[in-house]
Amino acid sequence: MNTFKSYLLILFVVLFSVGTITSVSAKETKSKSKYLVKTKVPKRPAGQKHVLGLTTPKMEKVRVGFIGLGMRGPGAVERFTQIPGVEIKALCDLHPDRVAKAQNILKKYGLPEAASYSGSYDAWKELCNRSDIDLVYIVTDWSTHAPMSIYAMEKGKHVAVEVPGAMTMDEIWKVINTAEKTQKHCMMLENCVYDNFELTTLNMIQKGVFGEVLYAEGAYIHQLEAFWDAYENDWRMKYNRKQRGDLYPTHGMGPACQALDIHRGDKMNVLVSMDSKAVSIPNFLEKKLNEKVADFQNGQNTMTFIRTEKGKTIHIQHDVATPRPYSRMYNVAGTNGYASKYPRQGYALQGNTLENAAPDLFKLDAHSFMPDEARRNLMEKYKSPILTEEMQETANKLGAIAHGGMDFIMDYRLIYCLRKGLPLDMDVYDLAEWSCLVPLSKISLENGYAPVEVPDFTRGHWNDIQGYRQALAK
Repeated sequence: MNTFKSYLLILFVVLFSVGTITSVSAKETKSKSKYLVKTKVPKRPAGQKHVLGLTTPKMEKVRVGFIGLGMRGPGAVERFTQIPGVEIKALCDLHPDRVAKAQNILKKYGLPEAASYSGSYDAWKELCNRSDIDLVYIVTDWSTHAPMSIYAMEKGKHVAVEVPGAMTMDEIWKVINTAEKTQKHCMMLENCVYDNFELTTLNMIQKGVFGEVLYAEGAYIHQLEAFWDAYENDWRMKYNRKQRGDLYPTHGMGPACQALDIHRGDKMNVLVSMDSKAVSIPNFLEKKLNEKVADFQNGQNTMTFIRTEKGKTIHIQHDVATPRPYSRMYNVAGTNGYASKYPRQGYALQGNTLENAAPDLFKLDAHSFMPDEARRNLMEKYKSPILTEEMQETANKLGAIAHGGMDFIMDYRLIYCLRKGLPLDMDVYDLAEWSCLVPLSKISLENGYAPVEVPDFTRGHWNDIQGYRQALAK
């Protein structure tokens, strides 16, 4: 009997303790207290102002210098030969043969040879020092993105930089401060926001077709084994081997954040990340290197969950290891309907939603995707206003070097906005928000999957602009 009473007493204490801990945890999380990991947010230097909605004087010609002519750079050079109002003034790469190949692209289109820089790790600085360049286009490895962006802005240049725009919180804040101090554009080259499905869906969101959008999902799911044969020179593999977290979040983050008006009426408050154990890439490396790989850091799959100030959520995944079909996931859900791009493009809408938003289409059951013909009609009706026939025709012509067209639309929009003196489609705060999952997911994972505060990178101005919109000349 004494034993039984003792057992009941212990059980009562355990249950009471669990209940108390759960209650305290919920209270503490709600109040953003000790259970929320925070990073340092530097104060905006005196006299420095934000760059939300930044505009700069119109340019008749945009003079461009390219840094990095390896995998992605040559395609960028060729795309720019097709954009009105561009002068390609300089080309830079560590390897002289790559610069020579890029010069041949200019020759192919009957354009004058650009200045060449190569053979030195500091050659890119010489390009940035030129007085006849307005825009520096950076297509290099991840570790150089932030330092090159900062230096170029300090030399009075606008910057377009490949994804992710920065890899650490310190880099992110330095990029932001430099953009604010110099009042120069710093746009991250996130091409996936220019995919036709994402553009069309964004326009539908802005026209209210889905009602209030409550959550969005995105991902980079792409097994990269085919790219890892030259491991000794693969800086991307080395990042995965040495770093834990979502190393490549922006393809998913960009469309999701635009759908939810992040720093244009809402902001991200907190994230939590979890990962599964690493198996496929360590196995690949062990076969390739014929040695035990015990130090591999990045998980097979990393999931990050984000909650915003207005109670909305974002789910982002990263997986470059698993043998499965490519996917950026891209799902958007609202009170009146749902959009999904993978594994098939589809919309599911409440019946009365179509009746109100597109009366020429019949009512549909939201439990199923609408038929393909109805989807095509709806997408034509809500075609993005930034797309012109000439732009799309050129994008389609470039094909593979434009990721099916979206890279060209990205570049075209960048030059269009600079020439018209309009705010760019993506600003430095987008760069910060979409890239910050690299360091913040790592912090969450390494602190027992703890919730981590997502800083307000605008430092108080996230609600100044109401609703994300791409600018068009009047």
